[in-house]
Amino acid sequence: MNRYISPSPFHTFEPLRHDPLELIPSIQSSQGGDHTEIKSLEAIPSSILELEEGENPIMDPAMMLFLCSVAWKGDGRMPEPLDRGVSRERIGRFPIEGGNAIEYLLNHTIEKSDDGLHELLAKLTLGLDEEFLGEGGFSSGMGGLELCGWLDSRDVTNLRQAIQKGKWAVDPSEPLDGGVADAFRHLTIILRGAEKRKCGILMRRHS
Repeated sequence: MNRYISPSPFHTFEPLRHDPLELIPSIQSSQGGDHTEIKSLEAIPSSILELEEGENPIMDPAMMLFLCSVAWKGDGRMPEPLDRGVSRERIGRFPIEGGNAIEYLLNHTIEKSDDGLHELLAKLTLGLDEEFLGEGGFSSGMGGLELCGWLDSRDVTNLRQAIQKGKWAVDPSEPLDGGVADAFRHLTIILRGAEKRKCGILMRRHS
């Protein structure tokens, strides 16, 4: 009997309107029933605006972060993707265990300068993890929501430049022939899409 092998998780890169780090104090206040600051944010969903002052929200911190940070369309629908070509699919479901192309790049590249390549890659894939962020409750939430990390608009440009400068090398132990080059190529397209829209990006995992 063949053993069932579940598909790898899929990762998406959402355009950001608000920097998650700047939202955390407002979200923490809102979790305690004080929604004044979070309601003052620009272009937030109606589910946030409808919170009753003095009442704790049913949403957990991760869900509130997701709802408040992403650049939703004006009518509240999902934002326009940063890429409509093959890059979204190729980098979203990378052909390795776990399907995480950013983690693959961290593990199989060698930095040759201090331009922040690995630091920015780590922020993108681990930035909302409690150990990395220093705050708990922002990486997983209701409905199976899984948030990995993010880059603000300045980070987006810095990472794209660090990739294109080429001051890095492929680790000789790389398991996929051309995997690093392929991942960097598709990531660069995502980053350019964010630069064009002058926004940051949020990395999300779908299991």
